Amino acid sequence: MGIRTTTTRLPTSQLLFGAVVILVGLLLLLETTGLVSTDRILSLAPMVVVAVGVWALVRSRFRNVVGPLVLIGIASAWQLVALGYAAVDQVVVFWPLLVIAFGLSVVLGQYRSRVRATDDAFTSAFAAFGGVEKRNTSTAFTGADLTALFGGTELDLRDARPAERPARVNAVAMFGGVEIIVPRDWNVELDVLPVLGGASDDRPRRERQHEEVDLVVTGFAAFGAVSVAD
Repeated sequence: MGIRTTTTRLPTSQLLFGAVVILVGLLLLLETTGLVSTDRILSLAPMVVVAVGVWALVRSRFRNVVGPLVLIGIASAWQLVALGYAAVDQVVVFWPLLVIAFGLSVVLGQYRSRVRATDDAFTSAFAAFGGVEKRNTSTAFTGADLTALFGGTELDLRDARPAERPARVNAVAMFGGVEIIVPRDWNVELDVLPVLGGASDDRPRRERQHEEVDLVVTGFAAFGAVSVAD
């Protein structure tokens, strides 16, 4: 009898970001209801966002640099203001650095592969103030976590095949866009919650299509969009 080995999947940047939002929301609820004073704890909330940015750097193996660094920079400035080490007007004067960072993301994109291909069964992509494009070519594709925060994320699945139908993709677009490119014959089910945003399957309709669902796309779009294309 063979021994089955299992690999531990590290938490994604999307999972950590969602956990941070939940934690901050709980602290705000305790404060607004008067149950517990959380002023001192909330003043350290930016450090958690810094940690998410650092994790995004590490998880991408420092291939996605500009976006996480911008996130770290903004959260660090927010932390300095929250602790009283700097005033808002002292921090705001550095906003042109965001323009420089955007330019760097464009320049760096010209010197590296436009689309990173992978044959992993699961794909994770996190884009903040920039763009990430990935192609999955696995013949045992299981799913993906895609996050676009003031940026764009694209996942190309035209060469992928689901291990078991349906495969599942969780997409979050906040002030950005997530695009999922699938084979023309895939039956895709959209279960995305749009909050002042949009979710659409932009492929042309076909008269004949098999009933079995190949891919389920879940998540939400806030001031952004999640789209399926071919």
